Amino acid sequence: MIIRKALLKDSKTIAVLLLTAMEEIVYSFIGTKNYELALELLLFFVERENNQYSYQNCFVTEENGKIIGAVNIYDGARFHELREPVIRYVQNKFNPDFNPEDETENGEFYIDSIGVDSGHQGKGIGSQILQFLIDDYVIKNNKVLGLLVEEGNPNAKKLYLKLGFKSVGPKKLAGKNLEHLQLKP
Repeated sequence: MIIRKALLKDSKTIAVLLLTAMEEIVYSFIGTKNYELALELLLFFVERENNQYSYQNCFVTEENGKIIGAVNIYDGARFHELREPVIRYVQNKFNPDFNPEDETENGEFYIDSIGVDSGHQGKGIGSQILQFLIDDYVIKNNKVLGLLVEEGNPNAKKLYLKLGFKSVGPKKLAGKNLEHLQLKP
């Protein structure tokens, strides 16, 4: 298994994997529980540069030449710049009042979403992706990692805490109560 920077050609698979991780949030963005429409929205942005969901901000996990995992991560200092095209698109196409809460901030590299292929879930792929990010960002480059975890997902929170993340407070996103966790060098 290898973890590598994503390429444009990986976009379709990345969009599917990220949607597995953020399906309900994307539904709230578009105002309907329509999987195809949600996937279309994510693919639109994954394929394009300079936005929060761009392939430029993703790593993929490959096993035997097949992508089985993807992670979306970006500099929190660039959040508003990267989020702006998404807000504009959603406002124009789906919801003119769309104005989501900030999910990250300056001073952290934000792990937006981690998605693992359904046939490979429960095998530690997500943990390996997280360890890769910790090694690359925190240990090697002395950067802070941040992420959000749902209050109703104690298993994910337990994993993050085990890896060294600490709570820095509550957040809300798309009507969900979340906890903001960070891992500092």
